[in-house]
Amino acid sequence: MQEAGKLKGYQRAELMKLAHHLDPVVTIGKNGASEALERHFERELEQHELVKVRFSDHKEARRQIAPDLAGKTGAILVSVVGHVAVFYRQARNPELRTIRIPYRPGDEIT
Repeated sequence: MQEAGKLKGYQRAELMKLAHHLDPVVTIGKNGASEALERHFERELEQHELVKVRFSDHKEARRQIAPDLAGKTGAILVSVVGHVAVFYRQARNPELRTIRIPYRPGDEIT
């Protein structure tokens, strides 16, 4: 699996393309990134691998909250655009894996 922050541009672009049609399934509201939100986020990552998170509150802190949430869950923060962040984490169960990050010849697989 790729390490957070280590995506190549074309890999990030592919994940963004896949996330484009997705609706946010996690919303960060007045309670911020609480333990309950983190558990919900974990379940969504395991089920979907690619997850959009909407910031309905704490919008000014989204660029601090998003990397923290990625770090706590082992996810890759793909992007933060506006009030929406996109995260990726390969499903632990191989049967649930649906997303393949593209690799080009010569790229290191980490």
